[in-house]
Amino acid sequence: MCGEALDLGLVDTPAYIYASREDHIVPWDGAYRNTQVLKGPKRFVLGASGHIAGVINPPAKKKRSHWIGATAATPAKAEAWFDKAGEHAGSWWPDWAAWLKGHAGKLVAAPKSVGNRKYKPIESAPGRYVKQKA
Repeated sequence: MCGEALDLGLVDTPAYIYASREDHIVPWDGAYRNTQVLKGPKRFVLGASGHIAGVINPPAKKKRSHWIGATAATPAKAEAWFDKAGEHAGSWWPDWAAWLKGHAGKLVAAPKSVGNRKYKPIESAPGRYVKQKA
């Protein structure tokens, strides 16, 4: 990247890897290959539909479904993972939220106002950069 060699095999942080089953931009079996490269703990989840509908449908809509592996194991072949995965009705978001919670620290209350002594607010939201034309 930018002229520097990057070895993803050295990445050992936990990874939640999501793919959409009918995604034509990133085929799900291609996204699944990340499970073979990244060395840390991994969770692979496959959502129904394409890269938009499979990702953005919130749980309240009660649409779509997703697949989760029967075990934490991620076999070399995507099809082998899918053959043992279980389909779950609804959005994958609750699974992701639970996974995030398991990797988070203690909950901290949000600040009551923006900025602090060291970092003063620059301007009110949304900020002038939002209003700039490309």
